Amino acid sequence: MIRFSELPAICSGVLKQLFNDREIRDVVLDSRKILLSETALFFAITGERHDGHQYISELYRQGIRQFVVEKPCNYESYPQANFLWVDSSIAALQALVAFHRNQLSIPVIGITGSNGKTIIKEWLFQLLSPDFQIAKNPGSYNSQIGVPLSVWQLQPYHQLGIFEAGISQPGEMEKLEKIIRPTVGIFTNLGTAHDEGFDSALVKAREKLHLFARADTLIYCSDNSIVHQEVERQKIPAISWGFEQEADYHVQQEKNKITLTGNAGVMQFDLPFSDRASVENIIHCIVLLLKLNYPPPAIQERVLHIQAVAMRLELKQGINNCQIIDDSYNNDLGGLQISLDFMAGLQKKKKTLILSDILQTGLEEKELITRIHELILKGGIHKFIAVGPVFKRNQNWVPSKGIETEIYPSTEEALQKIHWDTFQQETILVKGARAFQFESLVNRLLRKVHGTRMEIDLNKMVHNLNFFKSRLQPGVKLMAMVKAFAYGSGSEEVANLLQYHRVDYLAVAYADEGVELRKNHITLPIMVMNSSEESYSTLLANNLEPVVFSLALLNSLVRFLENRPCRIHLEIETGMHRLGLEPGDLEAAVRILKSQPNISVASIFSHLAGADEQQHDSYSKAQVEIFEKAYQRVAQELEINPIRHILNSSGILRLPHYQMDLVRLGIGLYGVNPTADAFLELKPVATLKTVISQIKTIKPGDSIGYGRWGRAQKDMRVATIAIGYADGFSRSFSRGVGKVMIHDALAPVVGNVCMDMTMVDVTGINAHEGDDVIIFGERLPIQTVADSIQTIPYEILTNTSERVKRVFFAESF
Repeated sequence: MIRFSELPAICSGVLKQLFNDREIRDVVLDSRKILLSETALFFAITGERHDGHQYISELYRQGIRQFVVEKPCNYESYPQANFLWVDSSIAALQALVAFHRNQLSIPVIGITGSNGKTIIKEWLFQLLSPDFQIAKNPGSYNSQIGVPLSVWQLQPYHQLGIFEAGISQPGEMEKLEKIIRPTVGIFTNLGTAHDEGFDSALVKAREKLHLFARADTLIYCSDNSIVHQEVERQKIPAISWGFEQEADYHVQQEKNKITLTGNAGVMQFDLPFSDRASVENIIHCIVLLLKLNYPPPAIQERVLHIQAVAMRLELKQGINNCQIIDDSYNNDLGGLQISLDFMAGLQKKKKTLILSDILQTGLEEKELITRIHELILKGGIHKFIAVGPVFKRNQNWVPSKGIETEIYPSTEEALQKIHWDTFQQETILVKGARAFQFESLVNRLLRKVHGTRMEIDLNKMVHNLNFFKSRLQPGVKLMAMVKAFAYGSGSEEVANLLQYHRVDYLAVAYADEGVELRKNHITLPIMVMNSSEESYSTLLANNLEPVVFSLALLNSLVRFLENRPCRIHLEIETGMHRLGLEPGDLEAAVRILKSQPNISVASIFSHLAGADEQQHDSYSKAQVEIFEKAYQRVAQELEINPIRHILNSSGILRLPHYQMDLVRLGIGLYGVNPTADAFLELKPVATLKTVISQIKTIKPGDSIGYGRWGRAQKDMRVATIAIGYADGFSRSFSRGVGKVMIHDALAPVVGNVCMDMTMVDVTGINAHEGDDVIIFGERLPIQTVADSIQTIPYEILTNTSERVKRVFFAESF
């Protein structure tokens, strides 16, 4: 193990303080992660939106004693800590892991390219894990930070490493090559991803090929002429394959069968799929196995058993108000650590882990159990359910002090003996190796609802949040709007995510929405937009902050409080003509507030009526001028300096000069662009899906649905889908106005939308009962759907009924 005293030489840093020359076992970059111990090393990174140096005090209190910093610190405040100062914490991390890699003479497969890196890596893991102890990237940890975090996992007991690397600009791959140092390489393909970072496709190809500067062999497809010419020009030792161009292996495909012709003769392989992307990915794997001298029959057997890669970790609604984290398709120590990190971001008090044996780690069983137990303790797990023969054999070594523990030798026995009704209002992480078929446990835990579901991509939501943060001037705070069931997306889950990513404020429409967030352990300050006398006791009991928009409301609040403390937000009318104190009300409002020192004004704000369109910019300017005068009057007379805010999502995008002290992020968080301008960086978060319940063939002249408004002019196939106006699919979509997507084809609504179901025309579409149906999503934009019935995406999102199951997912680990 590397000790702290070695870091100055390894990382080109200056030793500022050395209290105890500890070894370095774990590396930590995020203060919210769970690997907090004296042998962990924290790298304080200064980023565009976050500064790790701000969390050193918190981490020291939690037990971290080793720090790498790139800013001066008050080292004396942390007398038992070690500190290394460097020019760049990221460069220091990369140097440390490159040093670690150089100590290990282990073969490593390095993968790069525009698409397919993660799929190929996971398939190679499936194909090779019966024979090798393998270390690999968790998920798609392939960035300048993700790669070193992944390679740090490589240990002497491993027999093979499989790591992917991605870049977005020149100069990055040379750094990753020193960390991965692959002995065998795979170049998947050269596409358009990250084109904006390179002058040309040729420049991008050359940059990616830096990964293989010291590789013994590169496997690539010769059909891409740019890659092929560069490989030959650089004289990189390589094995090529191709459908069209000359290559070491010429490939022909007929449906789900491929034929490889090379120096070793002709080989045929049956595949469990036929789409071109999957075929290309598996060919890379097959050629690699041939290079490793696997016989074709053995390759064929393993390829037929290849399983689809679960690219996301899903957060689902479970029985008895539980949250289920479904990660039931892969299991290793690195993935367990990151899944527990994800779980730590959820705020339910009770956390349960259902875990299978972790297979093929190379560790002795007792050491493996000890490592798992360390992760469980740091993850704050209250109940641990272990499944598998390794756990059963070592049940005396599974420490259960303070943790309710159950151990079962098999999934079948766990299904029979677990007391399912005892799970109540908790978060349950289900993580198992594929061989244990934990999907049966997940199905038992899920709340049973109909087939309509809204899928919420948490990765895209974080992307949108960071995009809006990047547009803020230094010091500007961010309030996230989670009213109306978080625009239909699920308030509790979205609020948890926002709290985890440290937004400054939340806002809801009504007090009961705020109460639900408090019940689910949301501790951020919450502004309530619409308060009333009936809600005052609820507001105070749950530390919610009401908006005061009239003198009548202010007077009633004063009478209720009876000198009890309360934080409020003053809304000023500036031209929206909806809610707000009129300019003529300010004198009276100030007089009342002066007499009530128990009431503190947290913020003063207003709404812009036309921030989304350029034609209203002069009106917006006039509103801002009215607001500033009102703010100055209140602030000066009360001798206070409350937060000022006037911008919503549209304003953040279009009117950055009015950011003031805080902005309110609403619909933009969900990837909807509320302006007429192009903001291609936004990523739609929600996809609404249902299923085909039944398909019928309708004869000419027959009618369909209530009122017989649907009529068959010729033989037609009609599918009944499991969504209706009770789910939020408006009756305005009736009679051909609305369209849904089935297998990339649009199917118009036939007749009237019913309460719980709708009929659509699938004539000419290869549709079957049980097929997925897209109501809106990436391929059928919500803006297009809203335009078809002359409404806005807000209405489509918020009308989606709460009876529709929400499934939250993030990248799988």
